[in-house]
Amino acid sequence: MTISAFSLGTAVTRWSQLAAALVVVAALGACATPSPYDYTAFRENRPVSMLVLPPLNETPEVAATYGVLSQVTLPLAEAGYYVLPVSLMDETFRQNGLNNPAEIHDVSPQKLREIFGADAVVYIKVTQYGTSYVVVSSETRVTAQARIVDLRTGQLLWQGSATASSSEGRSSNQGGLAGLLITAIVTQIVETASDTSFNFSGVASQRLLSPRKNGVLYGPRSPNYQKD
Repeated sequence: MTISAFSLGTAVTRWSQLAAALVVVAALGACATPSPYDYTAFRENRPVSMLVLPPLNETPEVAATYGVLSQVTLPLAEAGYYVLPVSLMDETFRQNGLNNPAEIHDVSPQKLREIFGADAVVYIKVTQYGTSYVVVSSETRVTAQARIVDLRTGQLLWQGSATASSSEGRSSNQGGLAGLLITAIVTQIVETASDTSFNFSGVASQRLLSPRKNGVLYGPRSPNYQKD
């Protein structure tokens, strides 16, 4: 069976057109800006105090829950909210036989309000935590998702996600393939041994729960309260 030059040329043209269309779609996607977040419920409820629950851990790293929990209260406090002490929250659940984040997340908003008296609760899920090695690169990455729910009404006030990675701003010029391999191995050893994930969980927490575009609104203790 032979393929004519016309048929081959037509196929090449079609593939070229498809490739060009994909490039245009990718470019448009890169230029698209996220839609403004609907803060109607957040502005109507305006919580003053927040209870942060132990994050759900969907990673193989056992340190993920408390690595993130130890960092997430700071950006909320800096944003102007009173955040219930993590030690108080943790001990209260332990005294009541709840040690697993999944069990704690199942406690009803009404019960949380009754026990802690907070205005809102922060549910967090960690989907990435730790250092990974893939072919010629090594990276420490922390990704977390959060939901803020009003404990008085049960309404969802806000939700979002954020990521922090050790590969951000890292130069790709590593002296060829051999250099990439050596750098990746060394990076993995150093970042694993030094628990770099803990540091990047702080960065991810700031990005997740600080006031920003489509982020958490300022709280009543901030001079920017109700100006956002």
